[in-house]
Amino acid sequence: TGLRRFPPVIDGLCSRVHRPPPPPPNRPPPAGDQGRRRCPRDPFCRSPGEPTIVTNMASEDIAKLAETLAKTQVAGGQLSFKGKSLKLNTAEDAKDVIKEIQDFDGLEALRLEGNTVGVEAARVIAKALEKKSELKRCHWSDMFTGRLRSEIPPALISLGEGLITAGAQLVELDLSDNAFGPDGVQGFEALLKSSACFTLHELKLNNCGMGIGGGKILAEALTECHRKSSAQGKPLALKVFVAGRNRLENDGATALAEAFGVIGTLEEVHMPQNGINHPGVTALAHAFAINPLLRVINLNDNTFTEKGAVAMAETLKTLRQVEVINFGDCLVRSKGAVAIADAIRGGLPKLKELNLSFCEIKRDAALAVAEAMADKAELEKLDLNGNTLGEEGCEQLQEVLDGFNMAKVLASLSLGEEFGVWNSTEPLCHHSQEPAPVLSSPPPADVSTFLAFPSPEKLLRLGPKSSMLIAQQTDTSDPEKVVSAFLKVSSVFKDEATVRTAVQDAVDALMKKAFSSSAFNANAFLTRLLVHMGLLKSEDKIKAIANLYGPLMALNHMVQQDYFPKALAPLLLAFMTKPNSALESCSFARHSLLQTLYKV
Repeated sequence: TGLRRFPPVIDGLCSRVHRPPPPPPNRPPPAGDQGRRRCPRDPFCRSPGEPTIVTNMASEDIAKLAETLAKTQVAGGQLSFKGKSLKLNTAEDAKDVIKEIQDFDGLEALRLEGNTVGVEAARVIAKALEKKSELKRCHWSDMFTGRLRSEIPPALISLGEGLITAGAQLVELDLSDNAFGPDGVQGFEALLKSSACFTLHELKLNNCGMGIGGGKILAEALTECHRKSSAQGKPLALKVFVAGRNRLENDGATALAEAFGVIGTLEEVHMPQNGINHPGVTALAHAFAINPLLRVINLNDNTFTEKGAVAMAETLKTLRQVEVINFGDCLVRSKGAVAIADAIRGGLPKLKELNLSFCEIKRDAALAVAEAMADKAELEKLDLNGNTLGEEGCEQLQEVLDGFNMAKVLASLSLGEEFGVWNSTEPLCHHSQEPAPVLSSPPPADVSTFLAFPSPEKLLRLGPKSSMLIAQQTDTSDPEKVVSAFLKVSSVFKDEATVRTAVQDAVDALMKKAFSSSAFNANAFLTRLLVHMGLLKSEDKIKAIANLYGPLMALNHMVQQDYFPKALAPLLLAFMTKPNSALESCSFARHSLLQTLYKV
């Protein structure tokens, strides 16, 4: 497996072990720049500098990492503790944060991302916020890592009460990546209904696990906020709504659609990966029609089918400001694609980006979409990858866009099995001179095909013996091959019950076989897995996988099983608590795994 090339091994786990380097000498900022580092929201936010934190695998150093308070970014009304990995449990833990808040005059934005705040610490921070009436932006994503779900609502309630008492007029509230579930929504429900949110323009709740119940509570709170603010003559004018990866499903999406219809001022809606089917999509389409300022619609990885796509196309005919449409992986199919093409052809003059990738669209429908781009002068990207086009169809698409002088806008098109050949119910190139046989149903999948090009559909088509077949196909004496199989199986994880169960069964069969073998090196397996997930450096040139959500959810299941060696749990926990941007983008899955590991 090439493990001899790895750095020193500690307790069987490879890790780079460093001595912390001496702190760099203070350097004056570049002339004319004053050392300024621009922030996304505030062009005047400065960073005086942050020390490089280098950690050893020793457990005491991992613990110290979370207690390190680096210099705070201050300027332009913003106070930032972003990414400091502060573990704030008690009032004593939070005293430095509180002092910074109290001493900051004209506080307009507070960043607490990338820390973990307990109930008592939240209470004293909220007390400090009671005198900060000028606060407008709360960047509070990923601030409850490792907390019990029961801790989050009271912490949010305290913080909300502090803002209400201060008489703050919020413009932006970001609580993304906090994994608080439906109960967490109740934690900030009172805040949303209060005058502190009458001025709210941006609400970001990505990856919070709200579920249907949380979606309904949120929708009711937004509606109530609009009613109360309207009574004062200044209706809520929400512009940006973000709630991806929240398992809202049809009922949650429908409830929110009703709130959107009441509000009517939305400019951006991001709700990818929510398990929404055509009834929920249709409800959202009707709501979008009442929001004429919409510029960005992102519903990636929900299930439109033709019904939802046609309803959405009817709404698109009424909108004039739309710039970005992301319906990738939404199963709009050919009929839905043609309807969307018709809507685009007659309108959307400002369209810059259209994503209809992996939607089971056949060649003629894809060409109709391309032809609809003829007069879209501002178009920057058209993504039709992952559909049933064939080589000839790809060439025809390029020719159509070449004719409009838009050759560069077409996203790359892959060829091969993952392109949808197995999902097609007609020949790949139906204009071919030699007709191919028409398939009445998808051909049976085999393990090799699944492992070569994994997808949820292929896993399900393996049938009830899929888990056994995958385990039999994998050489479980080789940790590298087990890692590869584990990552391919977990990569297709979805919250839909059938897919989730199939993935978990396959993981169980594979890992039970591996861990029960006396020849299997469990520590080497974990080492290689962490390398492929981008959480551990290796001297080998290995490209880390792009999305950790599936692997993290599969690990969360695996570590709870009897076959999992409990001795590996502390090592896995150490890596899950280290700051890492890939982990931060999958905060819900990471938080769930951390909660499980703390109990193992």
